[in-house]
Amino acid sequence: MTPLQIKALTFDVFGTVVDWRRSIIHEGSRLNREKALTINWSEFADAWRARYQPSLSQVRNGDRPWANLDQLHRESLATLTHQFGLDCFDQSELDRLNRVWHRLEPWPDTVPGLLRLKRKFILATLSNGNVALLVNMARHAGLPWDAILGAETARCYKPLTQSYLVTAQLLGLAPGECMMVAAHNYDLEAARDCGFQTAFVYRPTEYGPGQTKDLEPTCDWHVVADDLIDLAVKLGC
Repeated sequence: MTPLQIKALTFDVFGTVVDWRRSIIHEGSRLNREKALTINWSEFADAWRARYQPSLSQVRNGDRPWANLDQLHRESLATLTHQFGLDCFDQSELDRLNRVWHRLEPWPDTVPGLLRLKRKFILATLSNGNVALLVNMARHAGLPWDAILGAETARCYKPLTQSYLVTAQLLGLAPGECMMVAAHNYDLEAARDCGFQTAFVYRPTEYGPGQTKDLEPTCDWHVVADDLIDLAVKLGC
């Protein structure tokens, strides 16, 4: 399968397309000003995200029934309220904070890069985010998806095989006609094992200035790009 035979690009979203950490910090800084708080939102963002994979693992391992990412994020948030001084927030305020994941900001190259890629390819999410979250995020950030797919439509969280194969199936494509685009090597490895082509995009500050993982591609992925504009150039868009 050559790049000319790719029909769809499927995207990891958190970290690859949007800057979740900076977005949460900005939201928290606004709350500090409004409520005269002194919360360290950088530490809060890191602590909240640190609960992401463990909560997904409970569903992946069958330790609990299916729960979408909004629910998992809300449960994780509840465990952090006392530690970070959020006890002054009522439940409606915590619910709004939880929906910050619906309002994440794109990286500067994201929208122009996606618009270029859209000229040639179907663009679809292949994210662990739930459909409502991803739709709201797309409207907020101007993300020009052709389809919102991934874990919720497959009822299976990445990196389990079903999440990738169901996404390709719903697009009416063979896995080899899809290219997974991600800033995370584990995601690309799982997609490659399902027959997808792969594109690594550098996001060296996703986890802040002290990031230690996914700083470099760990395999010989089909394409390695500096950002989504560079990916568009390398795919002839």
